[in-house]
Amino acid sequence: MADVQMLNRVVIRFAGDSGDGMQLTGDRFTAEAASFGNDISTLPNFPAEIRAPQGTIPGVSSFQLHFADFDIMTPGDTADVLVAMNPAALKANLAQVRRGGLIIADTAEFTKRNLAKVGYEANPLEDGSLDDYQLHALDLTGMTVAAVKDFGLTRKDSSRAKNMFALGLLTWLFNRDTQATLDFLSEKFANKPQIRDSNITAFRTGFAFGETTETFAVTYQVAPAPLREGRYRQISGNVALSYGLVTAAQKAGIPLFFGAYPITPASDILHTLSKLKRFNVMTFQAEDEIAAAGSALGASFAGRLGVTASSGPGIALKSETISLAVMTELPMVIVDVQRAGPSTGMPTKTEQADLLMALFGRHGEAPVPVIAAQSPSDCFTAAVEATRVALEYRTPVFVLTDGYLANGAEPWRVPLLDEIPAIDPNFTTEPNGEKGDFLPYLRDEETLARPWAVPGTPGLEHRLGGIEKDSRTGNISYDPANHALMTDTRQAKVERVGRLVPPVEVDDPGRESGEGARVLVLGWGSTYGPALATVRRMRKQGIKVAHAHLRWVNPFPANLGDVLRAYDRVVVPEMNLGQLAMLLRAKYLVDVRSYSRVRGLPISVDEFEADLTAVVREVESAAAASEGAQQ
Repeated sequence: MADVQMLNRVVIRFAGDSGDGMQLTGDRFTAEAASFGNDISTLPNFPAEIRAPQGTIPGVSSFQLHFADFDIMTPGDTADVLVAMNPAALKANLAQVRRGGLIIADTAEFTKRNLAKVGYEANPLEDGSLDDYQLHALDLTGMTVAAVKDFGLTRKDSSRAKNMFALGLLTWLFNRDTQATLDFLSEKFANKPQIRDSNITAFRTGFAFGETTETFAVTYQVAPAPLREGRYRQISGNVALSYGLVTAAQKAGIPLFFGAYPITPASDILHTLSKLKRFNVMTFQAEDEIAAAGSALGASFAGRLGVTASSGPGIALKSETISLAVMTELPMVIVDVQRAGPSTGMPTKTEQADLLMALFGRHGEAPVPVIAAQSPSDCFTAAVEATRVALEYRTPVFVLTDGYLANGAEPWRVPLLDEIPAIDPNFTTEPNGEKGDFLPYLRDEETLARPWAVPGTPGLEHRLGGIEKDSRTGNISYDPANHALMTDTRQAKVERVGRLVPPVEVDDPGRESGEGARVLVLGWGSTYGPALATVRRMRKQGIKVAHAHLRWVNPFPANLGDVLRAYDRVVVPEMNLGQLAMLLRAKYLVDVRSYSRVRGLPISVDEFEADLTAVVREVESAAAASEGAQQ
């Protein structure tokens, strides 16, 4: 029996062709880790093509899981374990495997033809190039085919279960329970007995291979992580956001209408919401992005919560309708699941380059509140907050996520409904004018929201449209003073949203004692995890760094300027060419250094640590020199 070695964290990457089932394999192992009580963070990575050329690097699909016995913030920079189903998977991912890490490779796929496809002149499993790793070259395909030979499948169909063989082996290697996966396979393939039985057999055979052979001298165990008391489930960003929208609509007591056109990586929101009709949800797959946005705005006009979602290319097409929503001052939620651009760009890769488009990507002065989720589970909270603002302030609101958050997963503490405050849509049901008439732009003094009257309500007939409106009657107006007033009012309404935005909190342990940091790391959106992980690592080395994070990027928290001015240098990590950094410099006139990465991947903690350490040393040296000169 193999010895058991306790570890506090492990990063596993499953990699193979896009048809090898790597996403399913990774998702199942993630589910087991989450059920066991580990903290988890995942990074699915797959080709944009539906079926890229088999055995080529562009066709490689991978799934990375980081699980630990403590609170983790990222999927990890480097893998401790790589399961490579073919030479392309090995070559594409080897650079992200730590030296000394474990590599399990399927020897059946390392043929001369497959090696040549990716530029290997010799077989890396045999030429000694992997001597710095713990290499286990196993015939995963051959053992799988042999295990399922009694089910009457062709060799091609039999070999498709090799991902389950690998999953069974890893389940044994990390001392995970098997029953949940067996139940999953039984349910998933209930109507396909041959496929069900072959996958179950392959899974069990992989587990038995690890258990009965002496190939692995050690197995590993990662203890559960301490979690706040409550009910938890594994959740991805797109699913969390969908649940947040439904919850917000329920809290407001109004139906949810979701109009969308399928686009990567936002499509799962449509898929998820389409299964939730029992919660008074209507989904509409439109013929294009413009129709999707128009239908959502029309639903808002009719008294529903109108929501649309897309990625960068689709948001560009929706811009005219969003501008109309600003003019008509109707509640609407727009979800932008950002991806690498411009144009089609890299559809399955992540980026944060739509910030300026969300803020300014409309003609005229068309301000909208913008909130950016910071983690997969925070997508739920961001959706609820955005809906609250949209309904109570009568404005379109942007929710920014990205491919990293949308497809990634982490544990989510399921909130109790009583923990979420009610949302008041505050429909107008009676005339509000002094003469018993209805004034559709007579505003609430607190929020500056105009009345929301459902069409058909007796006595509340009114007109809406894209032409400028009189500030009270809503009639068409070309008066210069009225236009200036309405433009200022629409901007002021967004600024009033700032009353709901909590002050930015700074994590700087020595600040109160006068021993605080000189450098502040300020992130937004999905940079939360990499930024905080970097700061934690540097503090363990005795390096002083402060950390803060923005969720609302329009309006900014009221105390943000004071926070920024309290530090000698502010570093902003973001997956674009410095969009937030530019805004902060312009608004607050502070020394902001941009740390930009646009590789289609989350920011690397290792790389950011090296850069940030240099910045801290530079600032501290300058401060010491200045103090010395004053003496």
